[in-house]
Amino acid sequence: MTNKNLKLFMRESIKAGEIVTAPGPDTIRGEDGSPVTLEFRVMSVDEQEKIRKSYENKSVALDSTGKPIVSSGEIVYKTDPDVFKASRHMLVESLSYPDLRDPELMKFYDCFDVTQMPTKVFTRKELEFVMRAFNAAHGIGEVNTAAQEQDKNKIDEAKN
Repeated sequence: MTNKNLKLFMRESIKAGEIVTAPGPDTIRGEDGSPVTLEFRVMSVDEQEKIRKSYENKSVALDSTGKPIVSSGEIVYKTDPDVFKASRHMLVESLSYPDLRDPELMKFYDCFDVTQMPTKVFTRKELEFVMRAFNAAHGIGEVNTAAQEQDKNKIDEAKN
């Protein structure tokens, strides 16, 4: 019989939000001339979902004549998510460096809404690059870390 130790699932790194680093875009370089290193706090799925839901706009669904749609005696609502604003908000919440919530940085860009900061601080190409790094840090898309390479090698060995 296998010992079922639940302490194995009580990991502080997950609870606290692991910090993951990624090289920044080539266009942003440090004082020594090397590309800046981005730092992301890995957000929980719950945190991401809460942000996504906060950017859902609900409105009454209307038929082609402009009348509200009713189903089983209840008014039907449609939900229009603002995916881009939610994504920018998640990026701001996750980025530890640069801290896009920094008051001095926000003042420099004359910005009062944190969801505007990614588009103020980064060019379009830089923002695409940073979003890919954010996705990789959160396991969305392709991540290429040494640990994952080792896992892949173990899986390949097990297959043979």
